[in-house]
Amino acid sequence: MRLKISHMTEYSYDEPVEFALQRLRLTPKDGPGQKVISWMTTVSGVQNEAQYEDHFGNIVELVSVIDGAERISIMAMGEVETEELNGVFGAHIGHVPLWLFKRETALTKPGKFMRELGKQIDADGDLARMHQLMELVHTTLEYRKNATDSKTTAEQALEQGAGVCQDHAHVFIGIARMLGLPARYVAGYMFDTSDMAAASHAWAEAHLPGLGWVGFDPANKICPDQRYVRVAHGLDAEDTAPVSGMRLGNSPEMISVTVSVEQQ
Repeated sequence: MRLKISHMTEYSYDEPVEFALQRLRLTPKDGPGQKVISWMTTVSGVQNEAQYEDHFGNIVELVSVIDGAERISIMAMGEVETEELNGVFGAHIGHVPLWLFKRETALTKPGKFMRELGKQIDADGDLARMHQLMELVHTTLEYRKNATDSKTTAEQALEQGAGVCQDHAHVFIGIARMLGLPARYVAGYMFDTSDMAAASHAWAEAHLPGLGWVGFDPANKICPDQRYVRVAHGLDAEDTAPVSGMRLGNSPEMISVTVSVEQQ
């Protein structure tokens, strides 16, 4: 499947920005199941400072605000060719050791509700257990737009019983690690016409003996297929944020994000 993606992020301020430094994780890479045909990131109100790969292997662009800017726009767009791999990404590669993906983070740390959900996992074999976990998270955590924000933890989302794809992934990751398996957060895009795909998408991967990394999308209760494009992965959503950084000044910030994924 050939997918055309555009991702526009716009910031506006009441007063000129004195200084801001931002990391952009908006560029997909060639890898199992996908080939980047073309990709470009264009910016306005900021200037490029550097490009590098972080410790997870994600492509990162560092940009700084042009002094006095009151509006910043960041457009990432391109085309990616994908293929069906039944969710199997494969062997672990990169500089980060596999055991690191068993580490708890503030966003994925299990509490009472996650431990209770984890106790329901009784399938035989790691693959079957992860499929069971995906279904449990899907049925237990209702998908509801704007039910949570970027700081909501997996435990908080599960306690209130509703969240977005980020929360589904965090709950899955936290319980998978609790069960002894390395797990990671994946950010990217999904070709879909439902409300669930109105912005960047997120899912989880667990590392299974004999298979390597296998993707699970609890929000949709499926393993990622040719409709998915991966951009970044990490321990949780903070490691994969499309735009993150710091800013000096107290001027209110208005953010607008528009994402489009179309089949070519």
